[in-house]
Amino acid sequence: MTQQFDYDLVVIGAGSGGVRLSRMSAGRGARVAVVENRYLGGTCVNVGCVPKKLFVYGAHIHDELEDAAGYGWRLSTDHGQFDWPTLVANKNTEIERLNGIYRRLLEGAGVEIIEGTARLTDSHTLVVGDRVVTAERIAIATGGWPFLPNIPGKEYLLTSNEMFYLPQLPGEAVVWGGGYIAVEFAGILAGLGVRTTLIYRGDLFLRGFDDDVRQFVATEMRKKGVDLRFNVNIESVAPGERGYHLLLSDGSTLDTGLVMAATGRRPLTDGLGLDALGVAMDKQGYIQVNDDFQTSMPSVYALGDVIGTPQLTPVALAQAMVLSRRLYGDGQGSMDYKMIPTAVFCQPPIGTVGLTEAEARERTDNIKVFRTEFRPMKYTMSGRDERCLMKLVVDGDSDKVLGAHMVGADAGEIIQGLAVAIKAGATKADFDGTLGIHPTSAEEFVTMREPVAP
Repeated sequence: MTQQFDYDLVVIGAGSGGVRLSRMSAGRGARVAVVENRYLGGTCVNVGCVPKKLFVYGAHIHDELEDAAGYGWRLSTDHGQFDWPTLVANKNTEIERLNGIYRRLLEGAGVEIIEGTARLTDSHTLVVGDRVVTAERIAIATGGWPFLPNIPGKEYLLTSNEMFYLPQLPGEAVVWGGGYIAVEFAGILAGLGVRTTLIYRGDLFLRGFDDDVRQFVATEMRKKGVDLRFNVNIESVAPGERGYHLLLSDGSTLDTGLVMAATGRRPLTDGLGLDALGVAMDKQGYIQVNDDFQTSMPSVYALGDVIGTPQLTPVALAQAMVLSRRLYGDGQGSMDYKMIPTAVFCQPPIGTVGLTEAEARERTDNIKVFRTEFRPMKYTMSGRDERCLMKLVVDGDSDKVLGAHMVGADAGEIIQGLAVAIKAGATKADFDGTLGIHPTSAEEFVTMREPVAP
């Protein structure tokens, strides 16, 4: 490291990846600064994973209250009253607490926090406001931002960012999109008593997930009152008597009190000056990097959602650990993007790891599929008509489990444990030889004996 620069490393973006890279690099002796123009913790902490999960918890309480009667609880007459501003205010308090933790972590590690918007002027220089900062290396970890289609009435659309700070809930809402954000927010709104319609242009939402999972979730969401409309799009939005008037691609119309667009995210690179410097990006705007997270400009690196790898917080954290180790540690480490577990916190939630059935069949003809569907024990007394799906995809030649998929309560918690085994190469025989914990839903993963018909 030379001393001709202000810092050894300047990280642009204090989200999950940026904070981890800054802290770990400073802990290894590098002089580090992080630049942030919004909030510490990035999307995940402020307008993503954390507040979304808190909203999911809040929405699911409605089901818990309904289920209570089957277990002998007699609730008071005001059961069912919900105050949205209270949930938002308490969520804000928790996020502010986390922001403070992130600040203390950075400052405790010796990282300087520079507040403002960064623009690169050359391979070692950036400008933040009226301050010029130089660094031996620069890392871009600016994440993504919601994308809005350019339709008439675009200005009336809300994104997930605004939903987390909505002053009041309407009586009815439309969620536009088919990804995990759309599906999760449709469940949140419906669980909080909002008459909810989900509109998606494709045949079925959650593209990329196992087809059985997608179909199963659609069935369960409809049971919970979400109006799913597939193969249709929104053509325009205008003010209406009940809030907003929507014209749909099939010629029909729809009136609602709110329209949330969850129509994708784009890499947040605006204003960084990358085009002028010739930093290579693909057609979608993602920064192109090599296996060392190095851009086409050798002193500039990038990681996280801005490079187009799986847009998950643990992925950004792992990338940051690898990059810090390679730059300021022993120079070792690499990323493995196989067998990444993930969850969708819809209602009921999804947990998944490994290959879908369709992906496995593309690789080999000899596939065995084990599938079970049942009503969880909890609901036998409450009377709730909610079912659980579990599925294993197995290589018929090696007996290795290639994928595990679940829809049901605690799916994310259960799949996290299975992910360790599957990552380690567990076979179906290993699953069969493992005793179940009874009575649990999870034990079904080790008691499925007969494959379903091809």
